[in-house]
Amino acid sequence: MPESLAPPREAAVIDIGSNSVRLVLYRLEGRAIWTVFNEKVLAGLGRDLPETGRLSPEGVDLAMASLRRFAAVLESVRPAHCFVAATAAVREAEDGPEFCDRVAAETGLRVRVLSGEDEARYAALGVLAGDPSAQGVAADMGGSSLELIRVGENGLKPGITLPLGPFSLADPKGFDAGRLRATIAERLKPAAKRFAATELHAVGGGWRSLAQLHMSISGYPLKIVHQYAMGADEAREVARLVAQQSRASLDRLPGVSRKRAETLPYAALVLEGLIERLGLKTIHFSAWGLREGLVYEAVDAEQPVEDPLIAGCAALGARQGISPSLPMALEAWLDTVIAALPPAFGETRDAVLAGAACRLADLGARLHPDHRVELVFEQVLRAPIPGQTHAERVFLACVLNARYGGPSATPEPVLVEKLLSEEARDRARALGFAIRLGCDLSGRSPQLLANASVAVDDGALRLTASNGYADVLLGEQARKRAKGLAEAMGLRLEI
Repeated sequence: MPESLAPPREAAVIDIGSNSVRLVLYRLEGRAIWTVFNEKVLAGLGRDLPETGRLSPEGVDLAMASLRRFAAVLESVRPAHCFVAATAAVREAEDGPEFCDRVAAETGLRVRVLSGEDEARYAALGVLAGDPSAQGVAADMGGSSLELIRVGENGLKPGITLPLGPFSLADPKGFDAGRLRATIAERLKPAAKRFAATELHAVGGGWRSLAQLHMSISGYPLKIVHQYAMGADEAREVARLVAQQSRASLDRLPGVSRKRAETLPYAALVLEGLIERLGLKTIHFSAWGLREGLVYEAVDAEQPVEDPLIAGCAALGARQGISPSLPMALEAWLDTVIAALPPAFGETRDAVLAGAACRLADLGARLHPDHRVELVFEQVLRAPIPGQTHAERVFLACVLNARYGGPSATPEPVLVEKLLSEEARDRARALGFAIRLGCDLSGRSPQLLANASVAVDDGALRLTASNGYADVLLGEQARKRAKGLAEAMGLRLEI
């Protein structure tokens, strides 16, 4: 049976944070979640909170202007799901209820003020939606607070919120790294034992900027923050670099926007404190957090559970493909070939990646043949599909490069060699050849594919056709494709 996607629908999240006010519109295709519109204003609602206990008047004016615009956008889009959530600043401010009433009166938007525990839970759901294999602790750093919650265990246990956002840490005496380190260490004491872990999943704009900075100064070739990872020592180094810079120097650092420069040193010092207090070894950066957690919870109630990589590749491939039945038929047809390929990421993960590649098998169908190889490689490498490491992105791009007859060098050889092992490159190329064989032999027809079989046995790649179908299916092109696959796998060819 072909995979079927539910009719596309829209979801919207308005996130009223301590620093930013943001509207994100999502397109939902089955369990695939695509961001189609993203607009924010750095209103700084929580800037005055530590001194006055109230929201910043200037921030309220900026927020209200944005929310009136966002309400007009939502009135036009009319999404299937709409969430309006406020976090620490509105929750803690004396005039938070007054602000929510004003929002309702002027825009018609009903604001849900999240508790600290709610914030932690939705951040964790977002992390898991973007990376189901996440283990350890999720940390969401906003303008006024830091939420910590364990992920990767049976169910989500309650998280905690701590006053460790840039606005909560601001010192009237000015920025002093030594004094701030002591404050952060003291405020992290309640969390040190309960949230000790080797892996941290960092959520928040400040930490994303740290990741972008590290990519720039280290010459990292793939500029995608989601699931970017660095060791604790590397993270500590970049954090200390940032903490030592003047504001003018921060403005000149690569990968750091001027709007983020003000709060970046605080994000750096909090990350440094978490490394020291929780015993972290690896930092993973997540572009998915609270907003995606809100959407994911709604999708979770509507759609059957599915790996986000499989869901994303199925949705992306379905836009270009000819037959909705082809991907699953192709995966089943290549079962013995896939099992015989050299290992790359482990048996379970290799199977998921093979399934994802089959769902992308027709991705280039409507692209110009003179540019298909480069366009497909680029699209797969940088598609906003979660649930894949950077190495896995490169692997899938290499599979599709081979599937469309690209050279072994690929369009980006330096990136491929840096992020993918030789064994993984060999597996990707052979899998791409296998998919090409199945597509070209059958003309992308699941019915014709069912009248041929391919198997690996006793050092041979055996390609056979059902009675009466040899002349139809085993022509010159099919033999050529089979020969390429056999050579890639180090097998002799039997037809």
